[in-house]
Amino acid sequence: MMTQVEHIGIAVKDLGISNELFSKLLGVQPFKQEEVASEGVITSFFQVGQTKIELLEGTHENSPITKFIDKKGEGIHHIAFEVANIYEEMERLKGEGFTLLNEVPKDGADNKLVCFLHPKGTNAVLVELCQSKVLKT
Repeated sequence: MMTQVEHIGIAVKDLGISNELFSKLLGVQPFKQEEVASEGVITSFFQVGQTKIELLEGTHENSPITKFIDKKGEGIHHIAFEVANIYEEMERLKGEGFTLLNEVPKDGADNKLVCFLHPKGTNAVLVELCQSKVLKT
């Protein structure tokens, strides 16, 4: 079961310019910036109430974000929902007929395991499932 909107991902051409814009818009500075090399992106996170805004800039021309911007321009890329157990939720959604873009969760930004649903089955909205990684001590 999805518990809440975890973040909204926004594809941007220039993270520096967009960080300035969203800092002015939201009245807060980003709390975290990190590169996810496996996805070819640099991300920047803003906290807005209980939801985060994630800005994503592609790091190379074959990055999914760069391709998205080339095709559709800057804007909302995905909406992410927090789940308690990503493995169970992936199985549930497959059983409901949704197409997963990855068969096992992968490492995402902000210490999360993530899985995406194909937008053809979700009214053209890229949906991300995310679960915080369990920290081992």
